[in-house]
Amino acid sequence: MLQVWALAGIGEVAPGTDLVEVIADAARGELVDGDIVVVTSKIVSKAEGRFVVADDREAAITAETVRVVASRTSPTGHVTRIVENRLGMVSAAAGVDASNTPEGTILLLPEDPDASARTLAAGLRERTGALIGVLVSDTLGRAWREGQTDAAIGAAGVQVFEDLRGHVDAEGRPLVVTMPCVADELASAADLVKGKAARLPVAVVRGRADLVGSLDLPGARSIVRPAERDMFRLGADEAYAAGHADGAASAHPR
Repeated sequence: MLQVWALAGIGEVAPGTDLVEVIADAARGELVDGDIVVVTSKIVSKAEGRFVVADDREAAITAETVRVVASRTSPTGHVTRIVENRLGMVSAAAGVDASNTPEGTILLLPEDPDASARTLAAGLRERTGALIGVLVSDTLGRAWREGQTDAAIGAAGVQVFEDLRGHVDAEGRPLVVTMPCVADELASAADLVKGKAARLPVAVVRGRADLVGSLDLPGARSIVRPAERDMFRLGADEAYAAGHADGAASAHPR
């Protein structure tokens, strides 16, 4: 049986806050082998001091951007940029966030979410004596679907995929490509109890001890699809414009 609950009692996090101590205290000794602790990336960023002055938001997005995937201007003049950030993630505004931050500031994603997860997992294992895994989660939109869900952007001591290739389905047919991203599924499940405005940034998932293992397991960076297998590297308008420009150049070579 899968159990998911949020940890109460976690106050405001500031640069330098010891998240291991804060989470262990909030867990009240209840963490056991096989538990997976899901931590909202925002408090990881706050603890790591990833603040930027709010007036520098557009510059911060540009600095975090490796590649622009799509850019759209709304009727009100607001520009939304979908970009690949330095972590390899494709998201709006490179993950730069202005919600639930001190007045006049915005927040960048953690410098290295997998490293942050490893630090938390190692610290919590030492502090509690329990073999636990850690996921660092963030809210992302999805291509072709409205709304957002939480996904894993950092992982330590957790298998991020459940590889079912080579198994058979209920009808005995072989599974060829089935590889659920269980890290994302667990991050979304945790968000159901954390919420967006309830100030409950940490949740515990119990019931998937089979996914918990060595801190050397691949992190969430392994979830990012390599560029050579990315079939949708550009937005539709950008891809059309690039193709049109290439065609014009071929038709009228200099």
